[in-house]
Amino acid sequence: MIIGVGLVIVLVCVFGTFMLAGGKMDIIITALPMEFAIIGGASLGSFIIANQMRTVKAAGAGLKRAFKGPRWTGEQYQQLLALLFVLLDTFKKKGATGIEPHLDAPGESPLFQLYPAVLADHHLTDFICDYLRMMTVSFDDPHQLAEAMEADIERHHAEEHGPQHALQVMADGLPAIGIVAAVLGVIKTMASIDQPTEVLGAMIGGALVGTFLGVLLSYCVVGPLAAKLHQVIADDAQPYVVVKTAVVAYAQNQPVQVAVELARRLTPSVFAPSFQQFETRLNEVKNELAALPA
Repeated sequence: MIIGVGLVIVLVCVFGTFMLAGGKMDIIITALPMEFAIIGGASLGSFIIANQMRTVKAAGAGLKRAFKGPRWTGEQYQQLLALLFVLLDTFKKKGATGIEPHLDAPGESPLFQLYPAVLADHHLTDFICDYLRMMTVSFDDPHQLAEAMEADIERHHAEEHGPQHALQVMADGLPAIGIVAAVLGVIKTMASIDQPTEVLGAMIGGALVGTFLGVLLSYCVVGPLAAKLHQVIADDAQPYVVVKTAVVAYAQNQPVQVAVELARRLTPSVFAPSFQQFETRLNEVKNELAALPA
């Protein structure tokens, strides 16, 4: 929604000011379809040439993701913290045999089912299960565990940022592709040099629409969308840091509630529950656990 508002502001300010200054839209409207076809087609073709097909598909999904915004909100973070408390508490009280059934089939686990927002993110669910499962086989050295989790997070981030980087490269190239369209328009104009001045003026104006369109799409559309996607990816990566903090703290023999409290403090401040709010949520969690079949 907010992206749509921004695009409307851009178009109104650019074209509205142009018309208020006495500019005529006739030339732009006439030239726009052909110039857009040249620039859009060349950009899309170059994008396909420069990237693997999985990156091309992921870029399309990334644009949708930029419009939707971050997946994680305050309630989802509270569910994540509550799930971490439940899992670590189960690990502490019941050991490997008590927690392994939940890690082997999280979709069927009554513990995971209490927190559908986390379960819906299968990448994060796998991340949680994989490292807790590793701890059940005595891989519990805090330093090695932290390094392994950090490397995994970095790999995931690199894969997530691939489509965003491709979109940014496309944005950087759009002004040059606009020049290509403009040069073609100039070539067309030079072939009609015997025409009256007003005709040549309209043709040169139409050619310059290509340069204008390339710059506009680069700096006001594709570039900002790539920047927004970068922000969304960064926001959606924070849950992995929260999980890492809790699991590593538990591996350092911190009490479960302390480990989860340390993770709470790594939650983005705009979404982080207060200490009192989280205490209330943990009391609710304990009641939920008590209601589950033994």
